Amino acid sequence: MMVPAVLLLLGALTAVVAPRLLARADWPDREPVIALWVWQCVVAAVLMCCALAMTLSAAAAWQAVRGHVFAPAPHGVVEAYALSATGPWAATTAVALACAGLWSGAMLVREITAARSRLRHQRDELSLRAQLLPGEEPAPGRLVVLEGERSDAWWMPGGAPQLVVTTAALRRLKGRQLDAVLAHEQGHAQARHHWLLHCSAALATGFPQVPVFAAFRAEMHRLVELAADDTASRRFGRLTTALALVELNEDRGVFGPSPAPQAHVPQRVHRLLTPADRLTAARRLRLTAAASLVPVVPVLVTLVPALRALG
Repeated sequence: MMVPAVLLLLGALTAVVAPRLLARADWPDREPVIALWVWQCVVAAVLMCCALAMTLSAAAAWQAVRGHVFAPAPHGVVEAYALSATGPWAATTAVALACAGLWSGAMLVREITAARSRLRHQRDELSLRAQLLPGEEPAPGRLVVLEGERSDAWWMPGGAPQLVVTTAALRRLKGRQLDAVLAHEQGHAQARHHWLLHCSAALATGFPQVPVFAAFRAEMHRLVELAADDTASRRFGRLTTALALVELNEDRGVFGPSPAPQAHVPQRVHRLLTPADRLTAARRLRLTAAASLVPVVPVLVTLVPALRALG
């Protein structure tokens, strides 16, 4: 039973140390795509530790599970894990971790269901607000214009994705600023950012007392916006993208003394107007490779007794 305990300790250590290291680093805002990948690898490593600890605890508690897990393994490998010398906590640990896994899955299903319900509601509202005139055919384009006094623009995903923009936003957006908004929203869609938001929200909602999951959700919301800003700025320039952000959000008071609801918008504008140097290609590659190895560590820890027995 030493390996499950080590895995749980490793998961807890990763959950505590990794977010602090990322919070102190100065490169996530400069490379949001890599930061997104690093966060995913950290959370994957924590979940991998829990899953492997659950599997080994179940194998130690119940002979039937042990037979399936170690079916192709030599007898010496099974003895190396000392599964027969376990205390009364093996079954409890396995059941607790299994329940946590089922709860995570239930939260993810609930999050996806709620998102689809919101999307259906938005489409129904859009069909009511943008009704076709008698004899008018629906346009095949990706841009839908709505009458509205508030500057707003949002991406409507689905089989025929569309950018919805209000007439107030059209009056404020000048030149290529509308193209920058469209590129920003397309960046979200192409990178499947909604899946990151769903998964992070499911973990944070299901386990509100676990700080790493709350930090994961907060950083996903922030980093996906930075990544989409970069997508737009590469095509239409940083100044155009920053001005589009200002025009869309100026009436909402986010640039005032207490912009609590969307405090990240001024930071995004400042980042676009005063860009920091990107990391070198070599450093970006090293960070990506190092992050990719983080979820592999729990697997290696799990295999240590087997490798010793075979070696």
